[in-house]
Amino acid sequence: MLAAVRSAVLEGVEGRIVTVEVHVSRGLPGYTVVGLPDAAGKESRERVRAALLSSQLEYPQQRVTVNLAPASVRKTGAGLELAVALALTCAAGGLPAGVLDEVAVLGELGLDGRVRPVLGALALVDALARAGVEEVIVPAANAAEAQLVPGVHVRAARGLAELYACVKGEAPWPDLPAPPGPCADPPGDEPLDLADVRGLARAREALAVAAAGAHHVLLTGPPGVGKTMLARRLPTILAPLSHDEALEVTKVHSAAGTHRGPGLRIDPPFRAPHHSASAVALIGGGSGRVRPGEVSLAHRGALFLDELPEFPISVLEALRQPLEERVVRVSRAAGTIEFPADFLLIACANSCPCGRNAHLCTCSDVQRARYGRRLSAPLLDRFDVRLEVKPDAGEPGEASTDVAARVLAAVDRQRARLAGTPWLRNAHIPAGVLERFTRLDPSARSMWHAVCHERHLTGRGAARVRRVARTLADLDDRSTITADDVQHAAWLREDLW
Repeated sequence: MLAAVRSAVLEGVEGRIVTVEVHVSRGLPGYTVVGLPDAAGKESRERVRAALLSSQLEYPQQRVTVNLAPASVRKTGAGLELAVALALTCAAGGLPAGVLDEVAVLGELGLDGRVRPVLGALALVDALARAGVEEVIVPAANAAEAQLVPGVHVRAARGLAELYACVKGEAPWPDLPAPPGPCADPPGDEPLDLADVRGLARAREALAVAAAGAHHVLLTGPPGVGKTMLARRLPTILAPLSHDEALEVTKVHSAAGTHRGPGLRIDPPFRAPHHSASAVALIGGGSGRVRPGEVSLAHRGALFLDELPEFPISVLEALRQPLEERVVRVSRAAGTIEFPADFLLIACANSCPCGRNAHLCTCSDVQRARYGRRLSAPLLDRFDVRLEVKPDAGEPGEASTDVAARVLAAVDRQRARLAGTPWLRNAHIPAGVLERFTRLDPSARSMWHAVCHERHLTGRGAARVRRVARTLADLDDRSTITADDVQHAAWLREDLW
């Protein structure tokens, strides 16, 4: 009396295939779960028993052993409970042998037998599909999201009793919801547009460059000059996500429980954590199930850090590796989990610790230098664009729709140029292939060498100037990088503090 059902659990933001094996044998009544379940998995015994009895299904008064294979991998969450209940019913003879051999099952159980949704349904179903599963039973609340995975026949489960009848062929399967349309974050209370910003032409240009090439940008200046106002309007000019990018972003937010609808998310995420955020909140981790942090929730979008020097130094230094590698690796004794972290970082900072305007500032040069040292040189070197924003009462600039059109055209040029490579934007191009994708004419090369020598740029800084120059050419719809582009890129990379 043995039955096995395939299922999956979350491991970071990816699905991990699990085989639920249930053995019913003679002996004193008992229920044992093995295979490294967490606390929720161990508590499943009571939920499975109550759900079966509430659904008028037999619970065997024998010795029950549940094995979650592979046994060496820790299983988190309660998403295996529906698979356990069906395997237990099959092992006890309530379902025909082999009826679940070609099916995978996901779902948490309520005490009344209702099937509750699970986190990360998109990642779980995607993992099962890649493993060759063609039919998946999921909670009704996850059915629309599960349909986003092509090549899988989705079945919806509302309650254990109804599902039992459907599997036996005694009742029709519930209708699936209509395929979900794209979803986006709800609009804020205040409509945002770059046309609201008066003057600050140089800072607005820096914002367009950052959006077009995925370049990290740091804005400094006195309070009230418009740094935060500009940063908050960055999402209005970001290019929409491609289908593959939308699938990645939706998978991350589904696993984190922050997805706002069943459809693919088409708008790039924009995250703005408070400066009191811990390293775990920003980078990811935690006890129990390792969760993605803000850098992963901003994947394929933007991460806004206001008042950058006010963040704990340890948190800022933890950003250095994700900014360079675009992934986060959280290591624990049980293993290492990798989260995606390909985001555009936009940060703002005051010019000095007092935060007053220049004519009211009483900070000494030593105080300003000490304040600037909260941002280490390696961290500052990772910003492609660094500007001091100065008060400017000019005329309103372009509207967000106009800037977004130029940004999208530049993004399309990059996608075409980088097609067939792992990279999507100019900021992603590795230093080893810069010569291939950011070729300089003789005058531009001379200017680049002069800028690197005059500014004492590191190898990383020199490469970033070259990538920004490529983006400037893309914004102007030019295939070649000129000396003016290189000089302009260096002009957008000021030495601060």
